[in-house]
Amino acid sequence: MTDYDYDLFVIGAGSGGVRASRISAAHGAKVAIAEEHRVGGTCVIRGCVPKKLLVYGAHFAQDMVDAKRFGWNTEGATFDWETLRDNVAAEVNRLEGLYGQTLGNNNVEIFRERAIVTGPNSVQLVSGREITAAHILVATGAWPSVPDIPGAGYGITSNEVFSLPALPTRAVIAGGGYIANEFAGIFNELGVDVTLVTHGDRILRSYDDEIVDRLVDTSRHKGIDIRLNTAFESITKRDDGSLLIQCKNGEQIETDLLLWAIGRTPHSKALGLEEVGVDLANDGSVKVGDDNRTNVPSIYAVGDVTNRVQLTPIAIREGHAFADTVFGNNPRTVNYDCIPTAVFSNPPIGSVGMTEAEARAKHQDVKIYKSDFRAMKNVLADRNERALYKMVVAGAEEKVVGLHLIGPDSGEIMQAAAIAVKAGLTKQDFDDTVALHPSMAEELVLMK
Repeated sequence: MTDYDYDLFVIGAGSGGVRASRISAAHGAKVAIAEEHRVGGTCVIRGCVPKKLLVYGAHFAQDMVDAKRFGWNTEGATFDWETLRDNVAAEVNRLEGLYGQTLGNNNVEIFRERAIVTGPNSVQLVSGREITAAHILVATGAWPSVPDIPGAGYGITSNEVFSLPALPTRAVIAGGGYIANEFAGIFNELGVDVTLVTHGDRILRSYDDEIVDRLVDTSRHKGIDIRLNTAFESITKRDDGSLLIQCKNGEQIETDLLLWAIGRTPHSKALGLEEVGVDLANDGSVKVGDDNRTNVPSIYAVGDVTNRVQLTPIAIREGHAFADTVFGNNPRTVNYDCIPTAVFSNPPIGSVGMTEAEARAKHQDVKIYKSDFRAMKNVLADRNERALYKMVVAGAEEKVVGLHLIGPDSGEIMQAAAIAVKAGLTKQDFDDTVALHPSMAEELVLMK
């Protein structure tokens, strides 16, 4: 590999690219990485990290209402969007610095500019410099999708939503997935009049039906207008700056802000991949094998650009497995079975394993256990919001094949519970575990 400038050149300094670079360098490889935006990628800069901070900030609105029942006088409390926005941005800046520091400490050279692939072992920086590498790793992630309809450009995406100069009075969120439901909850708690619109007949398609139905009911009770089976035809901007959305069913919606949250497209355009013969799928995703290698032997890809599972922890694992396989003399692949997920909606959802519908399609002997309850805090707060925990078991031994939660802190609880599901434990194993009382999590071992 001494004939090349680097052993590894990585395009994209997001979660997968940074992990692959750091571990490869630790294995002794000479590594460089190029990033045209900011080090840290979608999750750190414009995704799950700043979004979760907004979730925390928005939740204080509910907490302060509840606080009165706990003896706290919150009269006169006010909210300032600019303070939350700027503090979140400052935290993102801090994390970006840490990511860059981590790469530097591991002797990974950073090029803060765009790079494209020009050959099986070569890339070109936007500045014009040609660089050679024994291996090239594409880790450019995915980009928010925007539909091809008149006026679509008047909307914004999750890339821009964190830097809004002010909160809108009204917001329309287009989409039914993670991002749509999370920002619906954030904006609603911050006092925005929210309309969530999706062209499908349900939201969060990969989640259990009962859990999704509970979220829809709760969201509507909180004042979020959820419209299913509704597709946009055009968007017009009015003289006062507001938007008029024309729907295909004849409905019109007036709003001050339109947020596109209809999915994310693998960010592979204009990277030179097709020109050097790398196979791409119809959606633009880079086709790879279990070893993250493309059909061009020296070129690999990890993370959302491959569109296998668009989750930050998966990109990290893929990047680590790539580094161990190529430079660590330890071939590894990622196990995509039983991945825990969470939607930080209001209330949040946690899920792992099969939904009830999936289990019934695969197994003949399926049984469901549930706990439908009000969290202790909600009882004293006089908040009539119920949590739902659902366990899906299969077979005579009642192996737990799915676990689905909606309620306070569901994402936090799910991480530990997912270990039990991943390990193949049974309902009896849960029953044999002493309850941690008083807690919401104890419902996991008390389900009937």
